[in-house]
Amino acid sequence: MSENKEFVFEKKLRPLPRWIFMSRWLQAPLYIGLIVAQGVYVWQFWLELIHLITMMGTNEMTETALMLIVLGLIDVVMISNLLVMVIVGGWETFVSRLDLHDHPDQPEWLSHVNAGVLKVKLATAIIGISSIHLLKTFINASSYDEKTLLWQTLIHVTFVLSALAIAYTEKIISAAHQKH
Repeated sequence: MSENKEFVFEKKLRPLPRWIFMSRWLQAPLYIGLIVAQGVYVWQFWLELIHLITMMGTNEMTETALMLIVLGLIDVVMISNLLVMVIVGGWETFVSRLDLHDHPDQPEWLSHVNAGVLKVKLATAIIGISSIHLLKTFINASSYDEKTLLWQTLIHVTFVLSALAIAYTEKIISAAHQKH
């Protein structure tokens, strides 16, 4: 019955609005490309993990080296999580419904995703990724000049302030929508 309802809805649209509405499907190859990119990150994760395993029991395995490799693994996982949010949330918000309502593996956050919530989640994920990069830099600070350390810190603070601004703006917009 839902397919029939969709057909009736599309039939009511005039040709130009129908084409405009259908143009959202032009994003499909972009999301497929992001899925391929996620596959590359999975490959990168396994290469880093193999590198970690082969370093065990060698003189190269210092506490700092171990920490940097593990932070690299965490970084790959966080970027992969970001990709999942963009792929699943973006598809659901901008292309088409995934109809996962009764699926046992539906991510909790997907039930209330919209463009504003997605922006806040993405900004938060970017802060997490930036935090990992900054931590890796600070652990290995002797390898960097003062200018690089300062710029990386300033960029991270900019990400944090931007995320706060996005979250605050979303809060104001949500409050305004609830009043109407």
